[in-house]
Amino acid sequence: MTATSLKLFNSLTRRLETFEPVHPGEARVYSCGPTVYNYPHIGNMRAYVFADVLGRTLEAHGYALTHVINITDVGHLTDDADAGEDKLEKAAAERAQSIWDIAKHYTEAYWADVKALNIRGPMKAGTPAAEHWSVATDYIDRMIDFARSIADKHCYELGSGLYFDVSTVADYGRLARAKTEEGEGRIEAVAGKRNAADFAIWRKTPPGETRQMEWDSPWGRGAPGWHLECSVMGEALLGLPFDIHTGGIDHREIHHPNEIAQNQARCCTDGLDDPLASGARFWMHNNFLVERSGKMSKSSGEFLRLPLLVAKGYHPLAYRLMCLQAHYRSELEFSWDGLGAALTRLKRMAIAVERIADADEGGDPNHPRLAPSLERFDAAMADDLNTPLALTALEEVLAVRKVDPAARRAAVARMDAVLGLDLLALTRADLRLRPDTAELDEDDVEDALERRREARAARDFARSDAIRDELSAKGVEVMDGDPLGWDWKL
Repeated sequence: MTATSLKLFNSLTRRLETFEPVHPGEARVYSCGPTVYNYPHIGNMRAYVFADVLGRTLEAHGYALTHVINITDVGHLTDDADAGEDKLEKAAAERAQSIWDIAKHYTEAYWADVKALNIRGPMKAGTPAAEHWSVATDYIDRMIDFARSIADKHCYELGSGLYFDVSTVADYGRLARAKTEEGEGRIEAVAGKRNAADFAIWRKTPPGETRQMEWDSPWGRGAPGWHLECSVMGEALLGLPFDIHTGGIDHREIHHPNEIAQNQARCCTDGLDDPLASGARFWMHNNFLVERSGKMSKSSGEFLRLPLLVAKGYHPLAYRLMCLQAHYRSELEFSWDGLGAALTRLKRMAIAVERIADADEGGDPNHPRLAPSLERFDAAMADDLNTPLALTALEEVLAVRKVDPAARRAAVARMDAVLGLDLLALTRADLRLRPDTAELDEDDVEDALERRREARAARDFARSDAIRDELSAKGVEVMDGDPLGWDWKL
């Protein structure tokens, strides 16, 4: 990228700030990962598209990236406000399965979605690193040590477990802008808590009960609180403080303020006027994906999962493009029409890139007719990851003619390394997915199209139109101007 300084929005300060790494030449990023009690819906996956683009942008600016994504397989309760049953224990009981099998199944489903969306996953200094999928249950001993180190000054014990006293750290709730008890009304009411916002560090197994996941601790047999996990894994893999902590905007209100409080206690820091006291230099949050039918809820039965999109004939990268068409801090409304428009846009890109995909590698992207678009692309990404404008710059390059194909290929490669649409490998044919409900297979379609070509050659346009209408009624759209000639449609 050009020398444009990278500016990112810091949720802690509510300001756009220039990125300056804690460790020169490095970028250390932690992203709150999934709780693997159920399948991820497409709204969940927006957070990882955002985090992936952030990591790619940091690398494009020359930083050696270390990116950690956690897998929560214990401790996350059924209410994000620190209340209810453990999500994994509840899922295992409902399905009469081992909690370990439940976690393994849904972790693998999440990884499949990550791969389908061309999300690179955890990185260690620019190389994919499987060990950076940090699994919570691998860090129980470290969690107990962390809790023990802060317990005397910052925690107190009740019959149900060890609780963090939020009054012992300065500026609690600044990230969420929640400074009154009224602002913490979603927190669980537990008899004996000193403050409404106090939260569990360690939860004791209730008398007479046995959990599938429980461990011995100084505060009794039980399991860690959800918030403790991320502080411990962030410190273990990145060190405190690190550069950027990401998550969905819902984490900004409770989970991340509690993480920050733990980090302050661990590092013996003061208030949050210095963001490094929070444990991370930047806290970044993507906004919600909004879907009006209610199918974003995992309790709705057939909720919106990535495989459902594929079953309806939409390539996963069309959803990635749909995410990129909105700024990560803006709400994004999902609709099938909107996803269809994103797929059409991606098809046009794929057609344009196929014309130059076989050009020699190593071309110079700084051709006078390409350089202005590259500069606009770099400026857009350096301005808090403005992907909508960056996409426009990419399409400018794709529209340029009479420029060496190798130079155009190099420009596209540089842009797509950040956007992650896999354009140099993606073909127009890859995007033609057969919906599960389609009545025909590809051989049937090709046979009908051959009969249509024969009719057109014989100038039997009535028969040609009838075949086209027959195909349309069965979910096939004939596109005479498209190199492939036809496509599936809903």
